[in-house]
Amino acid sequence: MAEATSETEERRIVLTESAARRIATLKAKEDAQNAFLRIAVSGGGCSGFQYGLSFDDQRNEDDFVFERDGVGIVIDEVSLGLLSGAEVDFVEDLMGASFQIRNPNAASSCGCGNSFSIG
Repeated sequence: MAEATSETEERRIVLTESAARRIATLKAKEDAQNAFLRIAVSGGGCSGFQYGLSFDDQRNEDDFVFERDGVGIVIDEVSLGLLSGAEVDFVEDLMGASFQIRNPNAASSCGCGNSFSIG
């Protein structure tokens, strides 16, 4: 498992306070206190790549771990390459509530925000 260090400072994921609070709430509801939120990128969606979010209590050798306010997220090395510098936020508005990923590497995103393309 790779820890986020100064070497990976440029290759990092930022978790907002709002996202950390929501993840903590979901972990409590799911009785998943020891789990991490896994963020992964896979092929698919209407723009070529899609985001995946799930709880996982396993960490792999190529995982990077990022924490905020005691909440951990894990991401594999390949996904981190596509999401480097991204911000994960939880937004509540009149349209509903959702996790949103602001990915500086995405050339375009679909309207639903679940998939993106790289330029």
